[in-house]
Amino acid sequence: MAVSKPDRIPVICGPTGSGKTAVAVQLGDQRPVEVVSADSRQIIRHLDIGTAKPTVDERRRTRFHLIDLIEPGERYSAFRFIVDASRVIREIVERGHIPLVVGGTGLYLRALSEGVVEIEQEDMELRQKLEQEMEVLGSEAMHKRLESIDPLEAARIHPNNRVRVIRALEIYYLTGRTKSELVISGAYKKVECDFDYHCLALPREQLYERINDRVDRMIAHGWLDEVAALEARGMKGHVRKANVLGYGELLDVLEGKYRLDEAVTLIKQNTRRYAKRQMTWFRHQAGCTFYETPSGLLEALRRS
Repeated sequence: MAVSKPDRIPVICGPTGSGKTAVAVQLGDQRPVEVVSADSRQIIRHLDIGTAKPTVDERRRTRFHLIDLIEPGERYSAFRFIVDASRVIREIVERGHIPLVVGGTGLYLRALSEGVVEIEQEDMELRQKLEQEMEVLGSEAMHKRLESIDPLEAARIHPNNRVRVIRALEIYYLTGRTKSELVISGAYKKVECDFDYHCLALPREQLYERINDRVDRMIAHGWLDEVAALEARGMKGHVRKANVLGYGELLDVLEGKYRLDEAVTLIKQNTRRYAKRQMTWFRHQAGCTFYETPSGLLEALRRS
């Protein structure tokens, strides 16, 4: 992982609770690393304990970016993430340091490799429809369809690159404009480098045990008090709108809907389900290397 090669940037991804931040900080003890967070929860100010933001000690050891950017309930799009990540990565490289992307938000990670269009929201039904058509019709037929819609982009994509073909078609159907047009207009953004994806994929039982233990530690460290303080500041509605795991359940405790032990059980269950969905997503990503232990991932990053 040499500073002289900033065109390939390492990414540590994986489900919540797997230990991504700890690996990044350990690497930062040995390399001039600066972390670019790809976590849609850690960008929200005031939500600290329940989002497992880096500790004071971790931030002292390794510099973190794209944390505490917005207020609870404020919209932050993948397009804005790409704009911010591009700027931060450029600044890190200019300092002679190594950008290291760390996070588990699939929307942000996909935007890094595929780029993103400035649109209000994604249409998952459209993407699923295009993926089904790809399976039925085949890559050559779908590439020919793209060629008839956006010949410039089709010329840049190999017919067998199903992901990019689908994304280019998706852009056209969502916006009514081709990707080529959007690139020229500035409404399409992509980080101009390549990424190496390293996924920390612990065995399921071990991951679930870590999640359960982490929720217990968060409660012990004052998570409920943090939520109560936000409520006292009149931010309850904004916190609910942010829709971050655990915060809604703890607001329900303060409102008398749950006992604390009931909420903790529910938070653990919902977090495990979220981690399972994350792993399903990572398993379907091409070009991602998987590691069952933090030490294995750290050693691979040290050697790269």
